[in-house]
Amino acid sequence: MTDSVDGRGRRGLGALALLAVPAVLAAVPLVPLAALLGPGWLGLVPLGAPGGLLAAVIVGPALSALLGPVLVERRIERLPNVDLDDRRADFVADRVETLAAEVGVDAPAVTAVRVDAANVAVADGYRGSRLVVSTRLLSLPKADRDAALRHALVRLRSRQALLATATLPALAAVETAALLATLLVGRRGDRTAADRRVNRIHGYEPDRERVPSWAYAAAGVLLWAVLLLAWVPATVGDRLGVAGGRRAADAVVARGGTEQRTGLGNAVAFASDAAGAGDWPPLLDRLSLVSMADAETGRVRGTSRQEARTRLARLRSKRTL
Repeated sequence: MTDSVDGRGRRGLGALALLAVPAVLAAVPLVPLAALLGPGWLGLVPLGAPGGLLAAVIVGPALSALLGPVLVERRIERLPNVDLDDRRADFVADRVETLAAEVGVDAPAVTAVRVDAANVAVADGYRGSRLVVSTRLLSLPKADRDAALRHALVRLRSRQALLATATLPALAAVETAALLATLLVGRRGDRTAADRRVNRIHGYEPDRERVPSWAYAAAGVLLWAVLLLAWVPATVGDRLGVAGGRRAADAVVARGGTEQRTGLGNAVAFASDAAGAGDWPPLLDRLSLVSMADAETGRVRGTSRQEARTRLARLRSKRTL
């Protein structure tokens, strides 16, 4: 099972797209500001607007990389931690350390959380690496559990987790704005024609809505138009960088033998089909074994709803990944 040149190229393009998202967001204030201040701004930006664009390419990803680990840690702190007894906690930490040694990466800090979702996420950054695993995933059979943990550690070794963590604040901002824009475009009046008929029967007809539905739709379309420059690279990055990174990690784990390949397939299938996906924080989705985004979020990201099924079919086939 080899990693093709085409696969590496697609993931490289996805990585560039992910890094472009914070750069585009930073360019929104920096380029007009640099153009307004003109050439020679503070002696640092000699070319006006082009200099502002250059500053955005540097400042945007750097700021996102600084905020990413903080954002992830604060979200993890709000999860319901599990009070494992010393023996169980030591077992989980020792098992992760053993698998990390086999993968060839330093063992991350481990946080077990009590949620219904069967998933595991790994984050990396200047604050160190951290693996977040649900108790439901830990309860899987040994081969399935170890394959899922190994998958997370492979993404840590290949720097996929570092890239996803560094770009997460920008991606989350774009996703939130896109969801808001979609909500505005699809917003309908609170009162239907049937409601109005009932109100008239009872002799009561409230004032018309102060903001008509078309105004919400226009605001949503305008927001989408402004957002497109950041949403397009975010979508490409999700498709090629994040989803492609999961498939690449699948191939590495499957290369370990039939047991690991079967175990990972079982873990992906269980995590995808088991109830409880709503318990998994959307912020950790891009860092996880399996995407658990709801249908609306999945459409906004532009990701394939068939990603997990495609991965599972490849893992259970006899051909190389």
